[in-house]
Amino acid sequence: MPSMRVIKKYPNRRLYDTEISSYITIEDVRQLIVDGEEFEVRDARSGDDLTRQVLLQIIAEHEQDGEPVLSTQLLSQIIRFYGDSLQGFMGNYLERSMQIFLEQQAQFRNQMGGLIGQTPWTMMNQLTERNLAMWKDFQNNLAGSVGQTPTTARPKPDSKPDTKRGR
Repeated sequence: MPSMRVIKKYPNRRLYDTEISSYITIEDVRQLIVDGEEFEVRDARSGDDLTRQVLLQIIAEHEQDGEPVLSTQLLSQIIRFYGDSLQGFMGNYLERSMQIFLEQQAQFRNQMGGLIGQTPWTMMNQLTERNLAMWKDFQNNLAGSVGQTPTTARPKPDSKPDTKRGR
């Protein structure tokens, strides 16, 4: 098994790729991600893991340019989850949601080649409906794992008459 690719970050904010023995840019790190390379970013002095900070930096820089992926409303909603009792579920939920989206995207791309007789809009509508159904199932399963299912939230009506009353 190959060892994890290590990128060292120096105090002057320069990044050094130990695999190619060369300094790289933040854009080079983004390209590693696009190419599916596994890596970690380590502080050159302390050895601390800085991977998350570098990934967040890449997102922040790309959010400033062009069409943002994360709306102000979405970012505000994510921030509200910090410190919430469900904070632990939020990361898992977002990660699983992204995985479902990527699977749907791959399926859509594969099926676009076989659109003989169908319009692209018909295909998109079908995928959207399936995706929505998967989202609802996922949300119901998530709510169920927390004990918040709609069936447990409502009291069940008593099916047996109370024979002790009225005597």
